[in-house]
Amino acid sequence: MLNTCVFTEFRQKLLDCFHCWESFSPTRESYLNAARDLTAWRFDRNHPGLWALPPLMVTATIDDGWGHGLEVIEKLAAATGVRIHSLGLLQSPESIAKACMALKPHFLGLTVLQFDSDDWVADIVRQLPSSTLLVAGGPAFQYDEDFARRTGTHVVVKNGAAFLQFLMKWDEQITVDKHQPA
Repeated sequence: MLNTCVFTEFRQKLLDCFHCWESFSPTRESYLNAARDLTAWRFDRNHPGLWALPPLMVTATIDDGWGHGLEVIEKLAAATGVRIHSLGLLQSPESIAKACMALKPHFLGLTVLQFDSDDWVADIVRQLPSSTLLVAGGPAFQYDEDFARRTGTHVVVKNGAAFLQFLMKWDEQITVDKHQPA
């Protein structure tokens, strides 16, 4: 059984991150530092994170050869206790869908840079297991207001803080309308 006091203390540490980020626009480095600090706190206390049974997230990019955003969501997710299976950069829609069918993750974390990637994203969404939520972000979603609707993307997060908020609210026992913004 999880110690309620420690669990509450961990959630408070996450809320403290949000409070800090309200005063400035966080940089990639700020997110990575927060993830490092949260991970160290959990490790020092042998704490499981937000869930007693951690969810699984598969991550990938289809059109991003750098993966800076992907690194941020992987580190933040791992800091909260999510198990990560990284497929890596520049993956084909087929390889992403195949991995998701085999692993049946709770989430597929995807960063999308190019506006002409909408057919690829829609193809991935069509092939996802019904229990997998596509949690995506990147310029294609940020600058094309209709990209998420056209592709059937389930959850769009605009930055690391929005991604952490999504994770804090997620509960696999709750039936989720797969087309809600974070």
